[in-house]
Amino acid sequence: MAALPGEFELIRRYFAPLAAQAPGALALQDDVCTIAPSPGHDLVLTVDALTAGVHFLRNDPPDLIARKMLRVNLSDLAGKGATPLGYLMTTAFDPATDEVWVARFVEGLALDQAEFGLALLGGDTTATPGPMALTATLIGTVPRGRGLRRNGARPGDRILVTGTIGDGYFGLAASRNELNNLSHAELDYLAGRYRLPQPRVAFGAALVARGLGRAGMDVSDGLAADLAHMCEASGCGARVATPRVPLSGAVAALLADEPDLLPAAIAGGDDYEVLLAAAPDQVPAILETARETATPIAEIGVFTTGQDLLFLDADNRPVALPKAGFTHF
Repeated sequence: MAALPGEFELIRRYFAPLAAQAPGALALQDDVCTIAPSPGHDLVLTVDALTAGVHFLRNDPPDLIARKMLRVNLSDLAGKGATPLGYLMTTAFDPATDEVWVARFVEGLALDQAEFGLALLGGDTTATPGPMALTATLIGTVPRGRGLRRNGARPGDRILVTGTIGDGYFGLAASRNELNNLSHAELDYLAGRYRLPQPRVAFGAALVARGLGRAGMDVSDGLAADLAHMCEASGCGARVATPRVPLSGAVAALLADEPDLLPAAIAGGDDYEVLLAAAPDQVPAILETARETATPIAEIGVFTTGQDLLFLDADNRPVALPKAGFTHF
């Protein structure tokens, strides 16, 4: 395994080309970047750190690790209705990292920069004895004062969620060869959902442009935990009909064989979907926006008075959840 080139040569050779289309990046030759948001817009910033063995497997493909690093942050922007602008990145490479690995990592960054309209604006490159740690700070813009927040839900508002729930949680298990009784195609699907989230950026931006949604956030720590965060911030409770929680064919097949795993799907993390609170009269327009942006979406419940958060089964009985959701501590 060839050693990495020096820090500045690594930046010049691999990372500077990622900043070429962003004048504010100053060709990565300065200590800072400069950003001028469009008139009438707010900046929206979010940061997530990914650590090997916690957020990705060390033997995952480097290009997918890079794209996941960007996409977990893009999902935060999507939950606010923000349009991506650029990102700062810190990499702490472990001794197993060689130049071939870095080249593939950069290929993944370039793919998602093109897909989501991003550019690298700056950051830091360092080494660590391990585990590898990767951090991205994403910067987006939203029309001034119109970004979705967690605290806007009101009793009577409908609860909507994009995509499917449980794929990320079971995708990690699939990546570790811990699942049985699924086809190779189903296992590959779940592993792919874990390794490469699908942030709903176009949908979130379209919602804000049309003034739709009272509250929004991304689902990263699990549907149960993130809905609890929204309820707490908004000062209300919620009731969710678990049969209406959208599941992929792979997760549905898994639950058909092991129905006791349903609470894990609801509480597990790594879905990176958008959770919304919407006034009832906004729901048809939100569903239309979802269709126009090719975004799967489902209405799953309602916000209530009080503080109770209930997930109810088909017989209207509470579903006991194993935990509140993913936490690092």
